Amino acid sequence: MEQRIGFIGLGNMGSAILQGILASDTILPSKLYVYDISSEATDSLKQQFAINVSETAKDVAREADIVFIAVKPNNVHEVLVEIQKELKKSTVVVSIAAGITLKAIETVIGYEQKVIRVMPNTPALVNSAMCSITPNTEVSAEELLTVRALLNCIGLSEVLPEYQVHVATAVGGSAPAFVFMFIEALADGAVKGGMTRKQAYKFAAQTVMGSAKLILETGKHPGELKDMVCSPSGTTIDGVQVLEEKSFRAAVMDAVEASINRSKILSGEK
Repeated sequence: MEQRIGFIGLGNMGSAILQGILASDTILPSKLYVYDISSEATDSLKQQFAINVSETAKDVAREADIVFIAVKPNNVHEVLVEIQKELKKSTVVVSIAAGITLKAIETVIGYEQKVIRVMPNTPALVNSAMCSITPNTEVSAEELLTVRALLNCIGLSEVLPEYQVHVATAVGGSAPAFVFMFIEALADGAVKGGMTRKQAYKFAAQTVMGSAKLILETGKHPGELKDMVCSPSGTTIDGVQVLEEKSFRAAVMDAVEASINRSKILSGEK
C-alpha cells in the first residue's frame, strides 16, 4: 500500500488500529505519521518502529493521504478546525469518534472533502474488532476499499449507511459490555457450583468466544446451533427454559434498543 497514513490521537482505539496496521506489514513504518499530545504515546512507537512522529496535528494532515481522527468526541471540532487548511482535496479523513456525524465533520472541513465515519469497538485491542464504515459521497470505491483493508487489520468490518450507525453503536460499540456481563454471570454460576473463580472466567470466556467463532465460520443460524446443544431431556434445555422464563432475549433486545436511542440523543437526532 503506497498511501501515507496519519493518526491524530493515540488513545486506546487509535493505538489499537495503528498497532494492527503495523502488525499486518501492509504499510511501511516510514509511511506512518502520528501526533498525540502525550509524548509518551509517540516516543516508544518511534523507537520501536521508526514511524514519523509529528509535532502538531497540522503536520500529520499536511503529510498524510488518509488521516485517522482518533481523539475524544468533545475534541474533534477543535482538531478539525486546526487541520482544515492543511488538508488536500484528495485526503481521506477518517473519524472514529462516537456521535459525530458526517455532516458535523463536513461543516467544519468542507462538503467537498472525502470523509469516512467509523464505529469500532473495544475488541480492537486484541485485533477482534467489529467496525462499521460509513463514507460520504466524495469517497471513491477504491478509497473505501483501502480504508476497509486498514480496518480489517484489527478485525472485521461492514459498510453501512449512516442511519444504521446508531444500530452499529449499540450492537458493536455497547454490546461488549453486555457480553462481559453475561460472561461474569456465567462465571458466578460456575463459582456457585464449586469451580474456582479463575477457572470459571476461563471456561465462560472461552465458551463465548468459541460459540461466536462457530457462528462466523459455519454461517449457521444461532437457533440451529442452539438446537444442536439441546439434547432431549438434557441439561441444556432446562437452562434454556429458565432463560426464556426470565425474558433473557427480550432483556437483551431492550438493552440494544436503549443504546440505539441514547446514540440518537447524543447525535442530536432526538
